[in-house]
Amino acid sequence: MQDPISNLLTGIKNAQARMKNELVVPYSSKKIALLKVLERKGYITSFNIEEGKKPKVAITLKYFEGQPVIRELKRISRPGLREYVGKKDLPFIKGGLGMAVVSTSKGLMTDKEARESGLGGEIICSVF
Repeated sequence: MQDPISNLLTGIKNAQARMKNELVVPYSSKKIALLKVLERKGYITSFNIEEGKKPKVAITLKYFEGQPVIRELKRISRPGLREYVGKKDLPFIKGGLGMAVVSTSKGLMTDKEARESGLGGEIICSVF
């Protein structure tokens, strides 16, 4: 697998298109860091790690009034073209209604948290 984050985002989009409640993906520490941000901000209900020979991550998706909470999920920085921004150039997703997940020197955080901390970094994805 070349890009585990892209695999995770595509899995979430596909599961929500089929109105699935749960999704199981292969384990990756990068995925766990991203899922912690999504859970903290209320875009997914929960996730847990299933131990075994090859660990997996079970993600419980969140719906509101029959519609997925995540309406749009885009991979921005990818292995072929990394997107880095300074603290002054952090994007506002959908006029501030959505969020960008930024990889900073202090770990993964939202664009708002990065602005408040005065940090820039690599923009992983956008969520609306």
